Amino acid sequence: MSETTETIDPADQVPDYQSLMLPVLRAAGQGEIRIGDLIVQLANILGLSEAARTVLLASGRQTVFANRVHWAKTYLAKAGLVEATRRGHFRITARGEEVMATPPDRIDNRFLARFEEFRAFTDRGIAPAPEAPSGEEIVSVATEATPDEIMRAAHRRVETALAEDLLDRVRAAPPDFFERLIVNLLLAMGYGGSAVEAGRALGRSGDDGVDGVIDQDELGLDRVYIQAKRYAAGNSVSSGAIRDFFGSLDRHKAAKGLFVTTSSFTASARDTAEYLSKRIVLIDGGQLTKLMIRHNVGCRIEEVLYVKKVDEDFFE
Repeated sequence: MSETTETIDPADQVPDYQSLMLPVLRAAGQGEIRIGDLIVQLANILGLSEAARTVLLASGRQTVFANRVHWAKTYLAKAGLVEATRRGHFRITARGEEVMATPPDRIDNRFLARFEEFRAFTDRGIAPAPEAPSGEEIVSVATEATPDEIMRAAHRRVETALAEDLLDRVRAAPPDFFERLIVNLLLAMGYGGSAVEAGRALGRSGDDGVDGVIDQDELGLDRVYIQAKRYAAGNSVSSGAIRDFFGSLDRHKAAKGLFVTTSSFTASARDTAEYLSKRIVLIDGGQLTKLMIRHNVGCRIEEVLYVKKVDEDFFE
């Protein structure tokens, strides 16, 4: 009997930023240290795998581990336990040395809340959690995420709600709206030439089992045949519909097709599409809304939030 192994997300192997506070302070107690060197040093001490060291934030500009080390250092600084010395370097303070004289088992937001400067910092930027203790410990202890991660998680929740709203509206719209939606989406993705040409190409509804065809180039040398099914939630596309579409592609001597639905595909439908001799790409409702959001089809940018950081060059 074969054993199945569960795939572990590399990001789950990275300690949360509060768990990194004590190691960061301990390293600072050895003398002035560069944050970049500390990141490498802590990764080695913790025995992080290469995947865990290199997994990136959603922005793609910084690793998750580096981001959490930076936030651990920032929170320690807000509590007055470490201080910046020069660009990219910091060291432990007298207060930090007092803490490390009898080091606690763990340093986290709850521990740092004993310092007035940290409480003032959290009052300005972080609301206490409902289960946070009263009195001096007013800092949020409900989450292990950094502010960067909280912000991106909130963004994902906003996009999830948007995707659900988009899908509901597409399902409730008239049938010809779905066709226009596919035209606009494919145009936004770089297919179809002009809107007039794309609309005409997709206007061949019911043409021998194919709902439309769109050119991949201006001369129409390479074409993608399309099947569109505007189904309600729970009405999944079966393998039979995939085989029927395959037969239509064969009659048109087409090499590839795109099957779009507002619902989902059964497991057998996906298996059928995978093993047929022609390339058939399946786009379900979830993927459809992701593409709409990515290419600004049916939605628009409401507000842009700029995340700023200190300009080190300015202060030098």
